[in-house]
Amino acid sequence: MAGIPPTNPAGSNPGGQPALSEVAGGPRSTWGEPSRRLDDWLAIEPDGTVVVYSGKVELGTGVRTALAQIVAEELDVPLARVRMVMGETGRTPDEGYTAGSKTIETGGMTLRHAAATARAALLEMAASELGAKPDELTVQDGIITLRGQPGPRVTYAGLLAGGRFDCDISDVAPLKRPEEYRLVGTSAPRLDLPAKFTGQPAFVHDLRLPGMLHARLARPPRPGARLLGLDESAVRDARVVRLGDFVAVVAEREEAAVRAARDLRVSWSEGPALPAMETLYETLRQAPATDRVVAASGDADAALQRAATRLSATYTTPFQAHASIGPSCAVADFDGQTVTVWSSTQGVYPLRAALADLLGMPLERVRVIHMEGAGGYGQNGADDVAGDAALIARETRGPVRLQWSRADEFAWEPKTPAMMIELRGGLDASGAISGWSFEGWSPSHANRPRQAGDFVAGRLVGAPEPPPRPFFLGGDRNAPTDYALPDQRVTLHWLARMPLRFSSMRSLGAFANTFANESFVDELAAASGADPLAFRLRYLDDPRAWAVVEAAARRAGWGEPLPAGVGRGLAFARYENTEAYAATVAEVAVDVASGAVRARRIVVAHDCGQIINPDGVRNQIEGNVIQSLSRALKEEYRFTPESFVSLDWESYPILTFSEIPEIEIELLDQPHQPPVGAGEPATITTAPAVANAIYAACGARLRAVPFTPARVLAALAAQGLR
Repeated sequence: MAGIPPTNPAGSNPGGQPALSEVAGGPRSTWGEPSRRLDDWLAIEPDGTVVVYSGKVELGTGVRTALAQIVAEELDVPLARVRMVMGETGRTPDEGYTAGSKTIETGGMTLRHAAATARAALLEMAASELGAKPDELTVQDGIITLRGQPGPRVTYAGLLAGGRFDCDISDVAPLKRPEEYRLVGTSAPRLDLPAKFTGQPAFVHDLRLPGMLHARLARPPRPGARLLGLDESAVRDARVVRLGDFVAVVAEREEAAVRAARDLRVSWSEGPALPAMETLYETLRQAPATDRVVAASGDADAALQRAATRLSATYTTPFQAHASIGPSCAVADFDGQTVTVWSSTQGVYPLRAALADLLGMPLERVRVIHMEGAGGYGQNGADDVAGDAALIARETRGPVRLQWSRADEFAWEPKTPAMMIELRGGLDASGAISGWSFEGWSPSHANRPRQAGDFVAGRLVGAPEPPPRPFFLGGDRNAPTDYALPDQRVTLHWLARMPLRFSSMRSLGAFANTFANESFVDELAAASGADPLAFRLRYLDDPRAWAVVEAAARRAGWGEPLPAGVGRGLAFARYENTEAYAATVAEVAVDVASGAVRARRIVVAHDCGQIINPDGVRNQIEGNVIQSLSRALKEEYRFTPESFVSLDWESYPILTFSEIPEIEIELLDQPHQPPVGAGEPATITTAPAVANAIYAACGARLRAVPFTPARVLAALAAQGLR
């Protein structure tokens, strides 16, 4: 494949802007605390191109396009004139991670204010140049004229003349009103797709540097195993790199590296045994935990005690892999002074700090440049493969490309942790909810690399295992419901350790918690004899919540007859209880003879505030539905005490193209509300909607993800339906 140069080769500086590290005093930000200097976010080139510097990165979600739309709108320039520079240490602002559906909500709004500040400053300059007041001027395509007069004009580029704004971003610079938008709210074509559609180099996997070598790894069979022996006598046309228990092979061609890794004879100790999967959830329940009440009102215990009807249920979700279609890849180069790493990381600045610790190098001698990679939506292997590549490049003193194998990816990327939720609920004599108790078991979902020992490679080269994180994140996401319940208590049992390596995955704990909550609401509705839709609406006091639930039900034809063996299920949640609203209706068919479940149709109503790019939001929702449906129906990471089992697509199946249902989306635009993210909310309502649809179709309650045929048959048998 034809090579492509580094995103920003040494010495180049597109946009005419000094890199942040070139500004006196060095970078003006610390981790996740970006600079407020306008010139660190936006520049105008002599030809009128607007260069935007964003600390957020493109993960396949279309944010490159949406962020460019925001800037183009506020500056009154065509979208084609905006060029995005995203995710490069020393050159773009430090915005921490691209995660949590926060890119538009945080990074986008900073860029909106930056563009508005720039526009106001340019109008002031133009007013002085034209002898007018700023409010007497108008802008079109970066050209400023006197309103209603075709005569004198100045351009953004001419006013700035290659100079700098030299001011801070203003939070009071005038923003456009939604009624004035021309670009925001329209479905602009995605900027990142043409190269991908036409086979041009677009991903970190495609990067080629002069003199670049290719590497492959030799990993132990499970965590904690130690290297006992290494026989490289059969290796040809490759060099073996060993650093403690870290072993890699390097060759001039990738196929030679693959062959060398196969021919390398490595022996390992057994290492600590993994737990048995059969006792996994009891292991979680018995593990040491820090207990926190995350929401409470009234007296849940007393309400449950006096309830006319009491129900309880336990819901479980397993370890699941990110299952990125392409294995993780990174390129690293060491010139004797500086290590440069090209990575599909979600946080270039945090990764730089962790790599500096892994390599034992000063922070200023480590540079990280984002390039797109295989989608993960959470911490897949992208950061770890960057650490591997950096270590190898330091040894070979030159550019190295490392791509994990499929088995490497499934074995060593962090998983979303298994979770267990116990729910108790009560109904009074009228069938109304009279008490609610939630207890969940989960670790913190934030384990991205911060220091050497957080990397797989770090542990292999002898870095100490970091202590458990002293904070809790993600396991309580959407543990409280969005319903107005007078007597309730939500408790999280925070676990310090888990049997497998774990970290963040799309929606963090909200997937498991919403599965439990919305399944249990359905069970309470059934026990009260109420329609699941009417039952939910009874406890929603937020008009926007009510609207999305009604919109999804109406679009899905709630209440209309279905064939035998087919059912509809409903689920609703407001992401993180404060962000976007999503309601999902699933229509599924269940074969009671085989237990097979097939989703026929998924309808989603979605309110994420002001919509920047409707087509982009639809793409996000479709991706949410497909990934979460795969997780609901098929995905479970399996292991034995001796080794990992799920190492390929046969042992870890995902949804296939032929199994994707019809997906219908109803967008509820709120142009006068702040925009919030669409990257995760529709993930969390799929599993409970499908579970509730299975119940509607055949009467079986599924309380464990995934809903495999064996589990369906077991549920039918347990409930006397077979």
